[in-house]
This record gives sequence, C-alpha cells and structure tokens, in this order.
Amino acid sequence: MGAPDLVAPDVRRYDRVAAAGILARVAGQFDQASAVRHFPPAFHVEPELTPLTPAPGSHLTPAQLKYLTSRLQPCEPNQVTSATHRLLWQDTDGTANVAHCGPDGPLVAVVARETVLVLRRALAADAQVHHRAAALSPDDRAVMAATTTDQDPVEILNVGFETTARALIQHSWLDTRRTPAELARELRVSGLFTVVANTWFWGLQSETYRRGMIPVALEDRPDGRLAYSATTRMTLRALKDAAIARPDHDAGVAHQYEPLAYGEIPRCLANVPTTTTGERSTLLAPLVALFVETYVRLLDVVRVSGNPDPQEEPSVSEVFEVPDMTCSHCTNTITGVLESHGATVAGIDLDSKQVTADFASAEAREQAFEAIRDEGYTVVPPATA
Repeated sequence: MGAPDLVAPDVRRYDRVAAAGILARVAGQFDQASAVRHFPPAFHVEPELTPLTPAPGSHLTPAQLKYLTSRLQPCEPNQVTSATHRLLWQDTDGTANVAHCGPDGPLVAVVARETVLVLRRALAADAQVHHRAAALSPDDRAVMAATTTDQDPVEILNVGFETTARALIQHSWLDTRRTPAELARELRVSGLFTVVANTWFWGLQSETYRRGMIPVALEDRPDGRLAYSATTRMTLRALKDAAIARPDHDAGVAHQYEPLAYGEIPRCLANVPTTTTGERSTLLAPLVALFVETYVRLLDVVRVSGNPDPQEEPSVSEVFEVPDMTCSHCTNTITGVLESHGATVAGIDLDSKQVTADFASAEAREQAFEAIRDEGYTVVPPATA
C-alpha cells in the first residue's frame, strides 16, 4: 500500500533512530499559532450518556472482565479503573463520536476530540510539512517502510494526536481532584504522556480505550508530580513484552518491535532521540505541549452539558484499620487499590493503622475492601475495630 511498493525489498532497512529523524524533519516547526487559525467558533454539545453496568461482584463490566482475562494478563482487576458512562455526540466535522467519561462528565472527551480536529486541520493546511513529506528520498522511504506500520510521516503525526487525546481521556477517569486544564498540564509536566509512549503499545491503548478502561494506578511523587505506581510500571512492561511475544500478536507490534536489539526498550517512534536539531531530542515533547495548550484554550470555546446522573446511593465516608500496614510501600499499594475502585483517600496514618476514604456507595466500599485483602492485607471495618 503506497510507499512499500516504491522500494525493492532488498533495499529496506530497519532503523528506528533514522525513522524518528525523518518524522521530526517532516514535522518541522508546527506550532500553536498554526493551530489557533483553525479553531472552531464557540459551540455547545450535549452528548447522549449511557451508564456502564458492572458485572455482579465487580467494578468492571462483563466486556471489560472478558478482555482483562483474555488479553491483559498479568494485570489484576484491582489495577483497572472503569469509566462510568459511554457517550455519543457529533463533533464539528459532523462525525459521530463514541467515547467514555467518569464522574466528572463528558467535557474532557469532547474537547480532546476537538483538539485532534484542530491539529489535523492545521497539519493539512501546512504546505511546508507536505512539501517535506513529498520530498523524502528513496532511502528515507525505505527506512519508513522497514521500520513503521504507518509509513506516511503526516499520517503518523495525525495518529499521534489521536493517541495523545486517548491518553488524556483515559487518565481523566483516575483524577477528579484537578480541573480539566490542570490535569492536562500535570500529565505533561509529570512526563506521563512520555511514560505512555514508552510503556504502552498501540493495541493496549486502542482496545482499552474502546472498552472504557485504563489498567494503571496513579500516585503522588514527593515533588508533587504524578507518577505511575511501581506495580503499574512493571505490569505495563510485562503486557508489552507479552504482546510482542504472542503468536497471534498484532502485526503492527511485530513490525515495529520484534527486530529490536536484545535489551533495547521498545518505545514510541516519536520518543526515540534523534540529532535532527543538532542535539539529542525527541519529537514527542513539543507535540504534547502543542496538544495540551491547544486543548486548554479550547476549553473556553466548547460548552458541554449532560453530566452523569448522581449515584442513587449517597457517598460513604469510612475510617477503617489495616493492621499489617507497615511502610510507605503499603500505603501506596492501598491508595492505588482504593483509587482504582473510585474511592477518594482522605488520609492514611501508619501509626494508628487507620485509613480514611470516601466511597461512591456501600457496594463500592466492599469491593475495595476485598481488593485490599487480595493484596494480602487485613481490613478491619469500623463495626469490628
């Protein structure tokens, strides 16, 4: 399809550094000013919201549980957070869109989609980008054909905008403390978009996104930034390694990562350092910054209504004890488990062994308690404390 047929097979060569350099060269100085020219006028969206129904005894839907069991091993249910609602709406291109949202509503998903559209329009209108793409040498095309699944650099950039939007939407289900603008900027400065690029793979993001789930837990670092928990990082690497090794793996994963040298980290092409600008750098950082700032500005353009219905049950605030909690690793594990079940952790006291948390319902509380026990800890509810 296209470029691969232009080059004889014996000329093709796998070179991720060279391919990253080609991509960066084509992208050039694609900036905020270019994006702003393609902003839509202010508009209002009211998506159609449908609640996700968990399976009995679980916080995940039947489809999520089936996918978890069949494709996400060794990931455990308590490492996965589910969205609360599925939403359907029409974007400014007139296209029907499906996404998911959490308790904070559909704003992030709708504005993230509009951010993708703005950046795609700006890229399509950038004559210099298309000129550089058309001027690639036969050797450049051979490198792209041998190294990447999407061999057109412009299409790779468009896919990059889509994956950045998906990452933002999925992580919004994990953090309800920050405003949409604060969360997007925090994910960028904390380097979590880069972590996604290094540790996730295409199938994991696209398939979990479609199902309204995210297999990670966030924690606060000592410097105030956000980070993935240690368990999350290990699990994601294991999932990626398993995807590469699986006999029925995705062809794109095999094409991009199987030829890597032994021990080399399989990372997103946009995050492979190059020397295109005279110093080692990646394309990912400036494009993520462009995406985030475009998204933040669009938050003032797009009006979204239709928040999820409140829970039928009032939230449950609970103080309980975990007697075998002894160190910061324990507190991080318990925090991650609680937050993955939608709870808000108000405090953990190692001296008294007490945990204070708010749960969406009594059922959610019991599911979270069981997940903590699954991690090897004892939970003593207030009634028996």
